[in-house]
Amino acid sequence: MSRDRERTIELRHLRCFLAIAEEGAVTRAAQRLGLTQPAVSRTLAALEHALGVRLVDRSTHHLALTPEGEAFRAKAAVAVTAFEDALAAARAVRRPLRLGHAWSAAGDFTTPLLRRWRRTRPDVPLELLRIDDRTAGLLRGTDPVDVALLRGPVDAPGLVTELLHHETRVAALPADSPLSDRPALTLADLRGEIIALNTVSGTTTLALWPPEARPTRTLTVANTDDWLAAIAAGQAVGITSTATQRMHPHPGVVYVPVTDAPPLPVHLARREGPGHPATADLIALAHEIAGAGQG
Repeated sequence: MSRDRERTIELRHLRCFLAIAEEGAVTRAAQRLGLTQPAVSRTLAALEHALGVRLVDRSTHHLALTPEGEAFRAKAAVAVTAFEDALAAARAVRRPLRLGHAWSAAGDFTTPLLRRWRRTRPDVPLELLRIDDRTAGLLRGTDPVDVALLRGPVDAPGLVTELLHHETRVAALPADSPLSDRPALTLADLRGEIIALNTVSGTTTLALWPPEARPTRTLTVANTDDWLAAIAAGQAVGITSTATQRMHPHPGVVYVPVTDAPPLPVHLARREGPGHPATADLIALAHEIAGAGQG
């Protein structure tokens, strides 16, 4: 890419691209940005021309990022976030500390964490935000969270993670399922069931089962609410962690331990580089509370 092209890329191009990537449609991105659809399309085209690569695949009915677009998305999010962090520091803005999660927050540790923070750091409001994506809002182009509770492996670039604790896994069953009366289950017990999979922010995939006992039918959902509704309606069963059992009790869902499923790691994640000045304090407090709860 020539230096002349590089100089044509501005922050508005990155914000526009990130809005398109997050919304999955040019029309919704335009509404979010307060722009017209043609203006958003022109901005995206100008960015692709400046980079010399196609970022968005327009050949399908549903907008999708190209492999180059997926790679650029993470870098663009880091760049926009770094710019906003720098402005916030320069202006000495007192803003809340944002803690993101995709589902179940910190489980049993959620309330103690929020209460202890409010008592020990009244100068910094703590906002708990549920955001249905793989990084729970850490890599959003606008208003990203500062710290996130992420379950399962974390492989997004530009993030620093540390293990908080592990959660045991349970099966989520319709209340009238013949399996709901069992004291415990194995993965093989569920091989004949339809498995509800949250493909947006969930951690369960069919790879959890050994090949010889792998289910063949799945139901795809996009968030925890739809996952619970499908299970309660008898459309499927699910695998989750004990945090869901604590945070999302449901009259139509019964949770049963799964004895041979590996525990689910819970990580604290933040972006590389400088961030909110209270981030380290929140991470330390989370470790303290989780350690005390497991002691």
